[in-house]
Amino acid sequence: MAIERREFLVVSGTALAAGCTGMNASDGTGGSTDGGATATDAPTGTETATASPEPTPSVTDVSLLLNWKPSGLHVPYYAAAAQGFYEAEGLNLQTIEAGQGSDFSAKQTGLGNTEFAITSSDQVLNVNSRELSPLSVGVVMQKSPVVVFSTRETFGSELTDPAQLAGKTVGTGPGMVRLLTELYLEQTGVRSDVEMVDTGYDTVQQLLAGKIDVAGGVFGDAIAARAQGGTTDSLQVANRVPAYGHVVATNADFADEHPATVTAFLRATARGAVWGRNNVEAAMDTLVDANGALAESRDQQREKWLTMADDHMLSDTVREQGWGWSEGDPWQTTAEALRSAEQLGGQVNADDVWTNAHLETESKYIDAYADLVSN
Repeated sequence: MAIERREFLVVSGTALAAGCTGMNASDGTGGSTDGGATATDAPTGTETATASPEPTPSVTDVSLLLNWKPSGLHVPYYAAAAQGFYEAEGLNLQTIEAGQGSDFSAKQTGLGNTEFAITSSDQVLNVNSRELSPLSVGVVMQKSPVVVFSTRETFGSELTDPAQLAGKTVGTGPGMVRLLTELYLEQTGVRSDVEMVDTGYDTVQQLLAGKIDVAGGVFGDAIAARAQGGTTDSLQVANRVPAYGHVVATNADFADEHPATVTAFLRATARGAVWGRNNVEAAMDTLVDANGALAESRDQQREKWLTMADDHMLSDTVREQGWGWSEGDPWQTTAEALRSAEQLGGQVNADDVWTNAHLETESKYIDAYADLVSN
């Protein structure tokens, strides 16, 4: 459901929490900050959080289902939990659960088995076409994570322009990655000059082995290739094909019945994203403390988080409207791609699966998000 910012009806104001001290936000070192809070608008040091004037969430015990195993892509939620931002909003985040894919998390949300989930725009559309009602209430990744990339060792030179793809073999796995990669090749005018092959779930290894010239994948794949010794170059698909990545979803009925809970969750999550970007090493500590298995890949997780935060969470829409804001075009693009590939289960109106109604733009962590994370 499209709601323009000028029509936005404020549900509640900004809630504040403890645990903020000054730092140099440019390098993520030193003290911690969630965006330059002062004593007048947020408790600091040992100050106690004061009671919030916001409407009390009608549901306070909530859970979050991730789209996949925890990684650097999930910093905002672990940061918000560890820093007490959900608690400051009156929420008890009981669990952050590893997921089994965006399709699974969207379905579980549609079934009402979790209050909140991280999923993808394509799966919100897909599951809605199958008579369930997950609703996107906030866009985390304004730009799709899909990239076309290669290593200089395989490609033979630096990849800087899609025109260089002519005559090359491009391998991708299945699903939305393949659909968006193909759309990108069409939009850049090289689809007819490229051979596309299915590399299943082995795309990175086939690229490193020289079995394909170029890969279509997500930016985490390019980071994985770099970790294995490749010098990688990427072309961001979202620069030509508008599509969203991760979104925060809830059940449509839950959102209707408990709007203050949804608004509180989004405020805290946006604040966690600000804190995580401005306190990178502390955010990595928080992530690893909660997920010990990530200690060995800490550097990769750090790179994933910074790539996501700097290249995929910021956009003109965020600068103009605030964190989490949806526009109609990316939803329509994704719906049309799924429909053309016959991957929808039935009819779905792309304008009915998302809303901005729970994004409280008087919260500085939403309204001024881009300014708060700018280095």
